[in-house]
Amino acid sequence: MNRLVVPAGLGLLVFAMLIALGVGTVSLPLDAVWAALLGEGDAQSIAIVRTLRAPRVLLAACVGAALSISGGALQGTLRNPLAEPYLLGVSGGAAVGAVIAFAFGSASPLVVTLAAFGGAAAATGIVALLARVATGRAEPRVLLMAGVVVGAFANAVILVALADAPPDRIRGALWWMMGSTTDATWGTVTRTTIALLVFGGVLIYRARDLDLLALGEEPAAALGADVDRAARRTFLVASWLAAATVAAVGLVGFVGLIVPNLARALGAQSHRAMLLVGGVYGALLLVAADVCARAIRAPVELPLGAVTALVGVPFFLARLRRVA
Repeated sequence: MNRLVVPAGLGLLVFAMLIALGVGTVSLPLDAVWAALLGEGDAQSIAIVRTLRAPRVLLAACVGAALSISGGALQGTLRNPLAEPYLLGVSGGAAVGAVIAFAFGSASPLVVTLAAFGGAAAATGIVALLARVATGRAEPRVLLMAGVVVGAFANAVILVALADAPPDRIRGALWWMMGSTTDATWGTVTRTTIALLVFGGVLIYRARDLDLLALGEEPAAALGADVDRAARRTFLVASWLAAATVAAVGLVGFVGLIVPNLARALGAQSHRAMLLVGGVYGALLLVAADVCARAIRAPVELPLGAVTALVGVPFFLARLRRVA
C-alpha cells in the first residue's frame, strides 16, 4: 500500500470538514470559518460554526468512519465483498426502536438514540441466535438469511406502530429513517465517538481474526483459530458499531459497502490496514455527502441516506456484475 494513502485521505478530510463548516443558509468563506474556530471574528459566525455546524460535521465524520469499519469487518467475517451492516437486520431493529419512541410521543434525542440502539442490539442478538439455532454456529449464509428475515419483520412492526400515529410523529419518524445530521448535538457526537473508539478499536485490534477467516474455515482452524467464536464476536461487535451510527443519525446505507472496497482498491491488503484506511475515507465520504445534502437543493436539505444511496446503488450494481 502506498504510504501516501492515509496522509492524503486525512488531508482531504480536513479540507472537506472546513468546506462543510462554511456551507449552509449563511455561507462563510474559509478564512471566516478558520477565524470562527479560533474564537475570532463576529459573534454570529462563531455561533454558526461552533454551535450549529461543528457538531454535525464531526458527527458525519464519526458515523462515516464507523460504518466503514463495521462494513469492512462484516465483509471479512462473511467473506462477501457485497456485505454491509444493513443486510443483517441492524437498521430494521434500530428503526423499530426509534419509531416506537416517536409513536409514544418522545421528542428527546437521547431517548430516541437509546431506543434505536436498543432495537438494533436486540435485532443483532436475534439474528445471531437464529443462526446458532439453525446450524449450531455463526455460518455466514445463515446469518445473511436471518438478517433479511429480521429486517422484514422489523418493517412490519414499523408499519403497525405508525398505523394510527399523528401526522407530525409520522413525519419525524420518516425523516429520521431517511438519515440526517441536522439535529446533531455535542452529546450525540460524544456518544458516537465513544462507540467508534470502543467497538472500532476492538475490531481493529482483532483484525488478525479476519485475516484468518478470509482463508476459509478449515485453513483458519488449522492455524489455531476458533472460527465460530471469532466470527460470532466480530459479527456482534461490528453490528453494535453500526447500531451506534443508526442511533445517532438514522439510516444511512451503502457507506459500509463502498468504502471497504475502495480501501482494498487503494492497496490495503491486510484487514487491519483496510479498516484503518476505510475509517479515514469513510469519514471523508460522509462529510462530503452531508455537504451535498445541504447544497444540491439549497435551502432545502436532502436526506443524507438518499445522497449515499444515489452513489451506492450504481456502485453496488457495478460491483455485483464483477463478482458475478
